[in-house]
Amino acid sequence: MKRLFISWFILLFINSYHADSQITLSVDKWVEYIEDLAVETGDEERANALYADLSYRAEHPFNLNIVTEEELRTLPFLSDLQIHSLVQYREKYGAMASLYELKGIEALDFQTIELLLPFVTVGEYKVDKPGINVKNLLKQGSNELQIRYDQCFQQKQGYRSYPDSILEQYPNRTYLGEPFYTSLRYSYSFDDRIQWGVVAEKDAGEPFWNQHHKGYDYYSVHLVLKDMAKWLKNLCIGDYKLSFGQGLVASNDFSPSRNAIVAQAERRTSGFRRHFSTNEQDFYRGIAATFRLKTLEMSLFYSRRKMDAVLNDSLSFSSIKRDGLHRLQRDWEKRHNLTLQSYGGSLQYRTPQWQLGITALSYSFSPYSMQPVDKPCYRFHFRGRNNMNASVNYLWTNQKVKWYGETAISRNGGWATLNGMQLTPVSYFSLLALFRHYDRRYQALFSHAFSMGGSVQNEQGVYVGMQWEPFSHWKLSTYVDLFRYPWLKYGVDAPSSGKEYMVQVDFTPNEVWSAYLRYRFREKEKNGSSDDPVPSILPYSQQRLRGQLACAPNQDWLLKTSVEGVFYKEQQQQSRGFMVSQRVGWIPHTLPIQLDGYVGWFHTDDYYTRLSSYEKNMLYTFYMPSFYGKGIRLAFTFRWDWRYHLSLSGKVAHTHYSDRDVISSGLEEIEGKAKTDLYLLVRWKF
Repeated sequence: MKRLFISWFILLFINSYHADSQITLSVDKWVEYIEDLAVETGDEERANALYADLSYRAEHPFNLNIVTEEELRTLPFLSDLQIHSLVQYREKYGAMASLYELKGIEALDFQTIELLLPFVTVGEYKVDKPGINVKNLLKQGSNELQIRYDQCFQQKQGYRSYPDSILEQYPNRTYLGEPFYTSLRYSYSFDDRIQWGVVAEKDAGEPFWNQHHKGYDYYSVHLVLKDMAKWLKNLCIGDYKLSFGQGLVASNDFSPSRNAIVAQAERRTSGFRRHFSTNEQDFYRGIAATFRLKTLEMSLFYSRRKMDAVLNDSLSFSSIKRDGLHRLQRDWEKRHNLTLQSYGGSLQYRTPQWQLGITALSYSFSPYSMQPVDKPCYRFHFRGRNNMNASVNYLWTNQKVKWYGETAISRNGGWATLNGMQLTPVSYFSLLALFRHYDRRYQALFSHAFSMGGSVQNEQGVYVGMQWEPFSHWKLSTYVDLFRYPWLKYGVDAPSSGKEYMVQVDFTPNEVWSAYLRYRFREKEKNGSSDDPVPSILPYSQQRLRGQLACAPNQDWLLKTSVEGVFYKEQQQQSRGFMVSQRVGWIPHTLPIQLDGYVGWFHTDDYYTRLSSYEKNMLYTFYMPSFYGKGIRLAFTFRWDWRYHLSLSGKVAHTHYSDRDVISSGLEEIEGKAKTDLYLLVRWKF
């Protein structure tokens, strides 16, 4: 009776809470979350991977009546307290009857519910899963095929024709392939326990079916088996990703931004998962498995794959080529000329309150040895053919306090440590203090952790962040990050330091309106003028102010207005940038179509004041272009679903510059003021 009374109270007395309108506004909230991550970190490749994972989850939402805490922990915007409260509510009152009941969970604020709604549903409480046999695999398994095609309408310099005599002398003057991008993805899944997929891709300019190459440039295959036995948690064959600890040894995850990390303190994804993206570098190829025995998990993996490398001579290479592009003759000379072999494992002990683990990884190159360019800033970078890393990760938590971290070493004795403490005395207030010390001698090829410099090396810092909901529908987020680089960096010929501050206010009065205002200040140091008789480093700063207002007047429409300004200062040099954008989305619930329009006007003084803006793109693809100069950006996206099985998506994007007659440079140069791109995607589900 008590649970029934609570449900009726929520349904009758939560003012103007319309589920359809709420979900319409929520559809875009998690995309904003990733947009903030990408803008702050600049890591668009990993942002795209996270976007693809969450897009898949939005199309295969969790059933709130059977979802586990471990599954909810894969949603990066949920805090541990919110996850625990949600599961505890279900255990106390039984199976949920409606999504309205989320409003009755004290730890879930209005903004978090908006983020959560696209990824959950309320279904039948059914624990038993269908058996794995041929009949069920054929009848209940789901197949999906995607074919994508992109092309720029204007001709770029790299696609112009030249006489054979010129190309014999200058073979890198033109691209070897066709001026379009295309990819193919096929996936099969059965109850999340079996995942099998194939990915094939060709970038624009890479040869497809011509005298230089037959077929796609990149292929990826994976098979993932989950919970096939009580002792076997996960088995990956083919291409996969992994993450352990806080990423000091190995991680393919996206690093939480400085704003989002307050809610999700530590990295929570641990273990292996499928690689189902067109990222040609950030994955492992081989076999991996996780075995479990009550509170103990043991993970083992082996990988062997080809890499692109810039060769110095017949014995060494200077760096790994990571862009995945093979458009020119010199690109093919670097293609797959290096073999990278890696293996390792992790042992993790977990209880509801404690977690302790060790991770070890070894990798080697053949047939070449790594020898970076001989410059002072690269003095402590790895040199040789073999390296190894090992770490200890730890966590202790209760409902109000969490302490976590990881400490790692490399073969040369360099070390790195990341430690944090989160305080959550009440559900509406959270405070995080984070300390990092990455030795200049620490060398880890696969590491990816919280940092300002982009690498887990040569950095020290202290971060303090806070999230507070002082009143209903209001949220205040702020942080301070102080950091220094004890050794030289590229473009900085002396030890340097910096700082970053941020304040953001979110206001969500109801299911129709939401708004936020954010101010960020960053100061770093770089080399002074080359004309100075005495070399020196000088500070430079950047200030950004962004405001956004979103409105979902009914279940079909979504309106979003954004304004952003940037101010850059370096000695006596000052520059500014400004951008205004408007997005209109129409998702009629009675028609099988979706339309989205975008217009943005930008005016910046130089490259230092460039601005980025998210645009709706093809399914599973995150796209956030940056602009500098003066111009206007237009984009129109549509999606048409024919019944349930077949859908066609398309996008036309046009950028017009008013301050130039040539766009880009080199082989990407376009003569004229405008650039227009076409994107098409066909998806078949069967």
